[in-house]
Amino acid sequence: QVQLVESGGGSVQAGGSLRLSCAASGRTFSTFSSRYAMGWFRQAPGKERERVAAISWSGGSTYYADSVKGRFTISRDNAKNTVYLQMNSLKPEDTAVYYCAAGVGRVELLQTYDYWGQGTQVTVSS
Repeated sequence: QVQLVESGGGSVQAGGSLRLSCAASGRTFSTFSSRYAMGWFRQAPGKERERVAAISWSGGSTYYADSVKGRFTISRDNAKNTVYLQMNSLKPEDTAVYYCAAGVGRVELLQTYDYWGQGTQVTVSS
């Protein structure tokens, strides 16, 4: 099993920054952690879930949605089984529930992700 717990969401004014964290745990993850890609997704009210960023276990492969390139940075600390999303220059359109996900496969493929966290709310006011 894999458990994912997000933290770091909140409210910020446009132009501000937030850092999200996602801690992974569970017997399966601990045993096979080197196989797991991890990613961040978001879902705004009335919209479909959107891929935001993803990273391979080594950090050598990353993916960013066009809407966040240059503003968001994904990273991971494998010793802590934690992935981070640094979000800078936030815009009101970044407002959404942000979900952490993990899975085995290519970071850019949606079907890679089998395990999901509960989500954390990010609200950006203008």
